[in-house]
Amino acid sequence: MDFLTDWLMQWLKELLITSILSNLGGLFDSVNTQVGEIASTVGMAPWVFNPGVFALIRNLSETVVLPIAGLLLTFVMTWELIHLIVDQNNLHYLDTWIFFKWVFKTMMAVVILSNTFDIVMAIFDVSQHVVDSAAGIITSSTAVSLDMLTTLEAELMLMDVGPLLGLWLQSVVIGLIVVALNIVVFVIVYGRMIEVFVLASLAPLPLATLTSREMGSMGFNYMKSLIAIGFQGLLIMVCIAIYAVMVQSIPVSGDAISAIWASVGYTVLLCFTLFKTGGVAKAVLGAF
Repeated sequence: MDFLTDWLMQWLKELLITSILSNLGGLFDSVNTQVGEIASTVGMAPWVFNPGVFALIRNLSETVVLPIAGLLLTFVMTWELIHLIVDQNNLHYLDTWIFFKWVFKTMMAVVILSNTFDIVMAIFDVSQHVVDSAAGIITSSTAVSLDMLTTLEAELMLMDVGPLLGLWLQSVVIGLIVVALNIVVFVIVYGRMIEVFVLASLAPLPLATLTSREMGSMGFNYMKSLIAIGFQGLLIMVCIAIYAVMVQSIPVSGDAISAIWASVGYTVLLCFTLFKTGGVAKAVLGAF
């Protein structure tokens, strides 16, 4: 009976060790893949990210929103002309130069409105150039080292079945946490791109007010929002760079399971900071 018991315990021990290493190995592969995709996705321009959606948004902006923006521009410039005339001492003094001023502002407004989509994409083109430059500087690997698994395997062979069962439960919990984190990262990164497309689709409306003295704040706030979401990509790259340095500094010797929990903690911290990047970018540019 002792032989059978020893064999059963050894079989259960090997099963738990194999399951733990399998769970944690898949965990690291998932984390490394997801973080690597962040850097590549953030570095994509809207027209590269999804050409089909880009073509749809451009067509929607130019055929549906632009005519409405033209009506808005007519109202805005008429309102601007009335104010230019009334402001001249309640019509007691009228100088013809204000009409040249109004014509010039109207011409500029028409040019801006006619090239709205190109202007919006130019802003993102500049921001993506900055992101690509940052990606060239950030050379640290974001991959969680698998060396700790080798260290952990040696430690697991010295443990009894009871502690191994506890570690197996921890590996399951860690796996569930990482799955949730992968979903969060996906939502943050792809949600930013969806926000880019949504902002681009409505671009003609705020830009129609850009040359107006009374309503121009709408257009300028919109431009700030565009620049903020564009440079949010740079902040995301900064977060990834910090994450890479912290992950590579995790000691793999000693308590391997603590190192694994530390890598999970850094991934949670990465998700938290990614959530904050949009607010930080808007706060810096005053886009509220």
